Amino acid sequence: MKIKFFLICLLSSQLISQAQELTKFVNPFIGTSNFGATNPGAIAPRGMVSVSPFNVAGKQNTLEKDSRWLSNPYVKENTFLTGFSHVNLSGVGCPDLGVILLMPTTGELETNHLKYGSTYTNEVAKAGYYSTKLEKYNINVETTASLRTGVSRYTFPKGKSNILLNLGLGLTNEEGASLKIVSPTEIEGMRSVGSFCYYKPEEAYPVYFVAKFSEPAARFGVWKKPKAYTGEEAKWMPYNGETRIMEGYRKDVVGDSIGSYFSYDFEKQTAVEVKIGVSYVSIENARENLEKETLNASFEDVYNKTKLDWNNQLSKIKVEGGSEDHKTIFYTALYHTLIHPNTLNDFNGEYPSMATRETLKTDGTRFTVFSFWDTYRNLHALMSLVYPKQQSNMVKSMLSIYNESGWLPKWELNATETTTMVGDPAGIVLADTYLKGIHDFDIEKAYEAMRKSATQLENNPLRPGIKEYVSNGYLTTKNSGSVSTTQEYNISDYAIALLAKRLGKKADYKRFIKQSITYRNLYDNNLKLLRPKKPDGSWYEPFDPLAGANFTKNIGFIEGNAWQYAFMVTHDTKGLMKLMGGSSSFTKQLQQVFDSNQFDMANEPDIGYPYLFNYAKGEEWRSQNMVRKLVAEYFKNTPDGLPGNDDTGTMSAWLIYSMMGIYPISPGEPFYTITAPMFDKVTIQLDKTYYKGTQLIITKTGNVDGKINNIQLNGKTHKSYFVDHSDLVKGAVLNINLK
Repeated sequence: MKIKFFLICLLSSQLISQAQELTKFVNPFIGTSNFGATNPGAIAPRGMVSVSPFNVAGKQNTLEKDSRWLSNPYVKENTFLTGFSHVNLSGVGCPDLGVILLMPTTGELETNHLKYGSTYTNEVAKAGYYSTKLEKYNINVETTASLRTGVSRYTFPKGKSNILLNLGLGLTNEEGASLKIVSPTEIEGMRSVGSFCYYKPEEAYPVYFVAKFSEPAARFGVWKKPKAYTGEEAKWMPYNGETRIMEGYRKDVVGDSIGSYFSYDFEKQTAVEVKIGVSYVSIENARENLEKETLNASFEDVYNKTKLDWNNQLSKIKVEGGSEDHKTIFYTALYHTLIHPNTLNDFNGEYPSMATRETLKTDGTRFTVFSFWDTYRNLHALMSLVYPKQQSNMVKSMLSIYNESGWLPKWELNATETTTMVGDPAGIVLADTYLKGIHDFDIEKAYEAMRKSATQLENNPLRPGIKEYVSNGYLTTKNSGSVSTTQEYNISDYAIALLAKRLGKKADYKRFIKQSITYRNLYDNNLKLLRPKKPDGSWYEPFDPLAGANFTKNIGFIEGNAWQYAFMVTHDTKGLMKLMGGSSSFTKQLQQVFDSNQFDMANEPDIGYPYLFNYAKGEEWRSQNMVRKLVAEYFKNTPDGLPGNDDTGTMSAWLIYSMMGIYPISPGEPFYTITAPMFDKVTIQLDKTYYKGTQLIITKTGNVDGKINNIQLNGKTHKSYFVDHSDLVKGAVLNINLK
């Protein structure tokens, strides 16, 4: 095994030296401020494990997890660190995970994280690597990760030292854990997680782990802190509310606030490596994950392998020209899109099934963390274009979820359905994937699943209010977010119609294409906006089109207001243009969204708005200007360099497309709209298993900051600001000339 890893590392260095090392353009600190909700922790592409610094506990911090809604284990402006968590989420809007925390300390044993926490300095974050120095203890910490195992290296000074494993601390207040010290070099256990958005606490589930230490402990033990009781019961408990330290304890320990410690007496500076394998199936699988991936590998071995994996993934797109900052924000965005969805299955293929959590097995990759309300808009289209094999496995994972639970996922997390957000977006992803040319999945099963969610009128978890939607053509104020949910259902119905047409299902095509434009019933011609209606069909009064901005609640809309949802019918932009009285009126109303500061770059409903000017002949320059402006304003090579929550890579995908010069404006439809690229040349390596071509090249010529003068596709004039996906993946050169 050691020889194998040596060869891998040697090959890694040779391959990286032969090609551009793109990991140097990844800055994992981007998005760690301004509520971007990313973290700088070490992770492999699509990793189950990430080792993130945990600095959101304790009043010493600016932003503290228990005093506000924090969905990330790390915030750049915080300064007090209480450990390194091993299962985390990146760029999500709700807290969960952030558990299995390791913390190195020196001196006498202390188990209270608010007391043993430390300030830190000298942070370094790279793709697959994070390091810092704990100022309180003069300990250097380095972390890396394989797919399912986190690896930490602690360099201790001479003297007494400890490594703490805290199972009581996590990002949410979900409780319950168990652990057992197997030997002076090994610990195994479980931590209960769940309650995403503090919702569905009854669906908490276990994450199992095995930790192995490179140095045997001189002393070891466990701690347990019970709840404090009052009254007579308290008198019977000499340990009431007090932490019990059990040195040398080798039995199973179960509880809420529990942990273990390994203590050492170092005669000189000493480095200790700790590997933690994780599984959502069993302790045995966690141990196998660790052993198969990292057992005889050194810290450097694991990091070099993960670094190579990152370079291989990032090299699917190569950019030329542009500034160093442009390349950094671009490749960091690509890095962020390759975190979620991530791997759920173990090394042996086992994973917990949806609904029952019984152990099943996959031959490929079972993916998890499907934030579809966000990602259907652009991220999965990017995966189909650049990483079609991954997208194929994501679709197969979706269909497995359907087979296991009877429904497509909505917002799936580690084989639980959080049912977060509105709409029925999974079918859009299925249709978009198939119509893009990825056909190695059961399309009839996919269509069956999509159609079920759109037609089952009773007990339908994906489409609340479906009876009213089908009978009226829209939802009324009886249902939360009636206008925005109607729009989401319309977009899904359009995707079903497109796929039905391709599959020759003519009756379904007619049904769903008609149903896809019922939002028009909610169009108020006086306001030129969509507006909620009451159950009797009258307009809801009083109506404030501005209400709902900045995620405040309102009637009719979810996380937005009437302006931010007015144009979110990209499947029927020409129909909306006609409703508004033509191209000129449409352009004026769309420009008003930006001029009145109603556009929200940090939210999904209006994310495509900058590109909609391309539908108005002669106004395409507005899209080019707006996209440039938004990229410059919101995306930077700084911790606050995202406009807000990355939404599991959705904001990053928007940036990637925008900088390349194309954008999938209508989810489900296999075409892109065109804008001015921000690089001189972009080369996308196409997967020959799925596409006829080997490369898609996008070039920019002419005035660097100018407007589009003409477009050429394979040397021929292309008169449209839209281009078919099929034309690009044959192998194409798209030249965009600016004046």
